[in-house]
Amino acid sequence: MMYYRFFYYICNENKQNNHPVYIYFSMAKYNITEKKVKEAAYRTLVNPQLMDGLKGRILDVIVMQKKYKDKDYSAKKLAEDLGTNTRYISAVVSVQFHMNYTSFVNKFRIEEAMTIMVDKRYQNLTMEEVSDMVGFANRQSFYASFYKFMNMTPREYRLKHYEAHPSQKVKRTKKKTKSKDV
Repeated sequence: MMYYRFFYYICNENKQNNHPVYIYFSMAKYNITEKKVKEAAYRTLVNPQLMDGLKGRILDVIVMQKKYKDKDYSAKKLAEDLGTNTRYISAVVSVQFHMNYTSFVNKFRIEEAMTIMVDKRYQNLTMEEVSDMVGFANRQSFYASFYKFMNMTPREYRLKHYEAHPSQKVKRTKKKTKSKDV
C-alpha cells in the first residue's frame, strides 16, 4: 500500500508554534472488477434425464417420507439412500431448486413450523419445542432460518397470525411459584 505524506503548519493563536505536522494518507488502488459467476463443472455433467429422476426421488425422500424432520439426515445419508453421490445431490438441488441442500431442507422445516405455530392444538408449545418437532438441532438455527425465509422471527409470525384471528389468542399458563410468607 502506498502512503502519501502531506504536511501543514498548525498555528496557534499566539503564532509561536509553527511546527510542521505530517499527516499520512493511504491511497489504495481499488480493484473494481465484475464478479465472474462460475458454473460448477459437476452441475453440467449431470444429464437432464438423470437430474429429473433424482429431483423426484429427492422430493419423495425429503418431503413424502418427512426426512427433513430428522436432525441427523445429511446430504451424505440421502445420497446413500438414493444410491448416488453427494455431488449429484448438490447439483440437482442447486439447479432444480436454486438453493443449497441445507436451505432446501430448512425450507420444509420452516413450512411445517408455520403450520404448527398457527394450529390451535399446539398453541402452548414454546419455540424451542416447535423447532425440535420440525428437525432443527437448536433454537438459534431455527430462528436464523425462519428469519431468512420469512423476514420475521417465529414469535413475530405467531403474534401476527393471532392478531389476524383474535378468536385464537395464545393462552400461556404461568408456572406456579411458591411464595415464602414471613
